[in-house]
Amino acid sequence: MTRVTGKFQITLPKRLVEAYGIRVGDEVDIVAAGESIAIRPAGAGATALSPGERLRHFDEATRRQESRQRDARHDAAKDRGWTREELYTRGRPR
Repeated sequence: MTRVTGKFQITLPKRLVEAYGIRVGDEVDIVAAGESIAIRPAGAGATALSPGERLRHFDEATRRQESRQRDARHDAAKDRGWTREELYTRGRPR
């Protein structure tokens, strides 16, 4: 858990510093990310996509997913030894 000091400073956890190769004196970008805040090494987001490109990628991914769902082979339900109608009467006194 990281705390904010009286000068609004924070200390990054060692595991994150090592994982992202951040060194003393490096600059980081602090970006609003919805209801949270993202901290990135400076320059990491330099190749960020424009909102239009992000929407285009999202639409393409949506089309691919819809295609996969259409092409998915659904096997017929296997015989489970009971029917749907029996579910409504099973376990109830007759």
